[in-house]
Parts: sequence; structure tokens; C-alpha cells
Amino acid sequence: MNGHSHESEDIKNHLDVTHIEHPPEDYTRNVNARIINPLIGILKENLLLQVRGFCVEYGFEDREELFFRGALAAQSPAEENYMNIPELTEDDKLALKREVTHKWHLPRHLYYAIALCSLGSAVQGWDNTGSNGANLSFPQEFGIADNEWLIGVINAAPTLFGLCSAWAADPINNWIGRRGSIFVTGLFCIFPVLAQAFTHSWQQLLICRLFMGLGMGIKISVIPIYTAEVSPASIRGGMVTSFQLWVAFGIMIGTAFNLAFYRIGALAWRFQLAAAFVPAIPVVLLVWWCPESPRWLMKKGRYREAFRSFCRLRNTEMQAARELYYVHRQVIEERSAFGGRTLGRRIWELLSVPRLRRATMASSWIVISQQFSGINIMAIYSSTVFSSAGYGTSSALLASFGCGLVMFVFAFPALYTMDTFGRRNLLLFTFPNMGGCLTSVSLCFLMSPDNPARVPLIAFFIYFFTALYGLGIGPMPFIYLSEAFPLSHREIGGAFTICVNNAIGSALSISFPALFVGVKGPPAFSLYAGLNLVSFIGIFLIVPETKQRTLEELDYIFSVPTRKHIKYQVHTFLPWWMKRYVLFRRDATLKPLYHLEGYSARDEAQEETV
Repeated sequence: MNGHSHESEDIKNHLDVTHIEHPPEDYTRNVNARIINPLIGILKENLLLQVRGFCVEYGFEDREELFFRGALAAQSPAEENYMNIPELTEDDKLALKREVTHKWHLPRHLYYAIALCSLGSAVQGWDNTGSNGANLSFPQEFGIADNEWLIGVINAAPTLFGLCSAWAADPINNWIGRRGSIFVTGLFCIFPVLAQAFTHSWQQLLICRLFMGLGMGIKISVIPIYTAEVSPASIRGGMVTSFQLWVAFGIMIGTAFNLAFYRIGALAWRFQLAAAFVPAIPVVLLVWWCPESPRWLMKKGRYREAFRSFCRLRNTEMQAARELYYVHRQVIEERSAFGGRTLGRRIWELLSVPRLRRATMASSWIVISQQFSGINIMAIYSSTVFSSAGYGTSSALLASFGCGLVMFVFAFPALYTMDTFGRRNLLLFTFPNMGGCLTSVSLCFLMSPDNPARVPLIAFFIYFFTALYGLGIGPMPFIYLSEAFPLSHREIGGAFTICVNNAIGSALSISFPALFVGVKGPPAFSLYAGLNLVSFIGIFLIVPETKQRTLEELDYIFSVPTRKHIKYQVHTFLPWWMKRYVLFRRDATLKPLYHLEGYSARDEAQEETV
């Protein structure tokens, strides 16, 4: 190994790389809003020397020619450029072209990993909604039906304990990897969940749900991160959206089982809470057949294993070599910019390093906005809401199943729109409309109980709200937290974001029963309608667009100063939007915020600026 290191240093000494190295300030204050390909501008002979040094250092001497072809493809990603590279074979060029024309044609190993993660996501959704039906009966059995605050604490117990366990995501991921983390967290989705069926007091039930939070607090960040790290940039949004799609599926199945077990009688709530352990079993058994995240393997210095993993996740070895080398070049620059090594230092850097602070702020605001939307209240308390609106027990459970079904169905369009319409645009479109739906629900509660239109209208606007949620903010937190942070801080950034999510979610889940009973319904929904408007304003000002960028290119997106981003939205985008969509001026033009360097003119023309 020492011999390899010396040989690598000899090669690097011949290489002039000053023109491609970017100082740390580029990642902290990207005032020109540049998105830079780190390989742009390198002469072919210098690139060959660079690749040769990489191959010697990491044991790829027998694949030098393959990695050189991959580096050339990464240097010139546009079709009009790579088609003129003589070193690329015809098969290489065809594979690169099919990345655009057949972007969903990917190896079965990738889809296997996504399917396994999807099953883990369904467990998350099912765990969350088991209490929806149980809320109608377990408080009576334990004699706490009049204690709304205690019911809220029991329902919020997984997110309360998730506040503590989310911080364990960083060391656990660091020690045992993404697959190992999914396995360990899956155990907490089996035994504590099943144990709920055998509790004899509310204290025992509370303890079981607290232990559920140990696993759920970590899993909710690990699965989206793993999905993002194994997915190609062009469809990463759709792939990570599958997390929310299958969370919605789990919610739908959970509400279906709530309805199915309803007729059991007094024991129904035990089956409703415990049934979610079943799908967690194949997750913990089958996860070891998934490829490990190649980016995590690279972080641990296991490059040969990372290449084998990339080969299982991409269609050709050249594509695997291209991604490995491109990620390697970006990781070198990340390490120089974000030097945190200890857990404490990495946590501090989330707030002290401007690029990381912007990612933390944007990701945190998105998870806060998801909680402000009111959807988790619907997931946990929709049966209670429908019951108070005038439905009987079975009808309330059936209406709750309708919510789960609507959420699942409308998560499908998001698989496409996340990477076409864009993350930010979807949020800006859906939040005002969700606020309008909740305002309508509030007004419908003011109607006379004798009015036959009252209950159907409440259900209609709740369903419409749920559909908009599935299209917009539903999958967004998991996409954003998995892509906003650099590799060096991805786990701890996700953990911090999940802690914010759990803190806000716990507070709202605990307070809603008392709030709903205390203010008699309508003002509670009006409050959430106002919170949707607050979320819209925050997203407009501080959340940047991230669609169709590699995880490494996003360093430049989040290096744009927040003040510059806000100024652009207020003084450039908003006047353009008013001219184009209010005054209907077709000649209105929008000056782009981001400027691409090292990409094709076509890419620059297509760059989303919102």
C-alpha cells in the first residue's frame, strides 16, 4: 500500500490541477450562483494522469482505461460533447444516450433495493396510523377517555423518543452502514409493535410506543438517504418519492386493517396497533441482499467495494466508473471545505458553516411545513374528526380509509412531477390550496348538524387537502433531507432535520386532542390553515430548487447566500410572475438565478430558476 501511495504522489506531482481546485469559500459564499463541474477545463493528458494516480492509489490499475473513459464522460455530460469523444466506444455512447431516452431502464439490483426500502416505508406509515382506529377504544379500556393530554402523549410517544434516537443515526450509519442501520431499526418495528397487543395498562402501552420511536427516529432518515445515494440524479426525486408513496400505502393498509378489526369488539385496538409488525419481518431478513451504498463505502475508503456496488446499480461498468470517479473528485473538495471529524464538531458545523447552515435551514423549514400542513393530525386523529362531525364508528373508520386511499393514489403523480415540475414549484402550488381546504373544513363545521351537506362537505375538503398533500409536501421532506447535505454531513444533517420534525410533530400531536375538544373543532382547522400560509412564505423565500442535480453539484446550490436568494425571489421572480400570470404578458422574460459552468447550453436554457 505504501508503494502505491508513493507512486500515486509521483503521478500527482506531474499534474497541474490549480485550475480545477475551488477554495472553501466557493462552498460558503457562492455569490455568483455558479454550478461547477469539477472536471471542466482539464486537458485530456492531465485528466489521464489524474485518473492514473487515482487507479494506482485505490487498486484499479487493471481498469485504468475504463476509468479514463468514465472520467471523459463525466467531464462532458452533454450529448453534443460526448458523441465526439473518440475514446468512448459505441456501446458507451449508446448507454449515455439511453440515460436520457430510457432513464427508468435500470438494473434489477437497483429496483430490488428500492422495493425493499419501499416495504420499510410502508411499515413506517402503518405504524403511524395504527393508533388512528385504536383511539376510538383503548382510552376507554384504560380509563383515560377524559384525559386528552395523556392520549396525545401516548399517540406522540414514537416521535417523542424519536427526538433522542434520531441523533443515533450518525454513529450507527458510520459503524454499520446503511443496510445495517435498516436492519437494526427494523427490529424495533417488530418486537415493540407486537408487544402493544399484550399491554394491560396505559403505562405499558406508552413504554412500547417509546421503544418504537427508537427505530422509527433513525429509519425515517436512513431509508431516504440510502435511496438517494443509490439512485441516478435524473430520477432521484422520483425514487425518493417512493418513500412517501409507500408510507401512504402503509397508511392506507393500516386504515384498512383498522376497519377490518373493528368488529372484533373490545380487543380490536390490540390488533389494530400490533398488525404492523408483519411487513417488518421481510425487511430485516432481505436487506442484506441489497447493494451497500457506494457513497458510504467511499466515505470509509472501501473504493473497490464501492465500484462493485456501483456496477450492480448501473447498466454498464463505464457508467459505474464515471460515477465513482466523479463522486471521488467532489468528495475531495468537500473534505477541504467541511473538515468536521467528531460528532460534536459536525453538529456545530451544521450551524456555523454557511453552506451547511443553508441546507439545515431549508430542510428544517420543509419538515416544519409538513407538520404545519396538518396532515399528521389527520393520519392520527382522522377517525376522531369524522366521529365528531357526525359519523358512527364504522363510518368514521371507513372515511379514514378513504383518506389513506386518496393519499396513496395521489402520491403516484409525484413520482413524475418531482423531477419535471420541480420540488419548489410543487410546494408553492399546493400550500395555498391546502390552506384553502382547511379553511373550508373549518367553515363546514359551523354548519348546522341537521344540514345533510355538512358531513359530506367536511369529508370532501379533507380528501381534497389529502390529495394536494400527496402531490406536494408529502414526499418532500425525505427527498430534501437526503440530498441537501454533503456526504461528510449527510447522516447528522438528516438526524438534525428529523429531530426538528419530531419536535414539532410531537408538540402538535400532543396538543391536538385538547385543542380540538377545547375550541370545538373549527378554530383548530383555521389555525392550521394559517400555518399553511406561513409555510408558503418561508418556502418562497429560503428553499432553493434541487431537481436533477447530482448530490455533489448541490454543494454549489446551497452555497448561494440566503440574502441573494431572497433578493432574487422578491425583486426578480415575483415581478416576472405577476407580469406573466396576472397581467398575461407573454413577452415577460425571467433572468435565471443559477449559472452553469461545464454543462451544455441546452442544460443552461432548461435550468429551473424558481
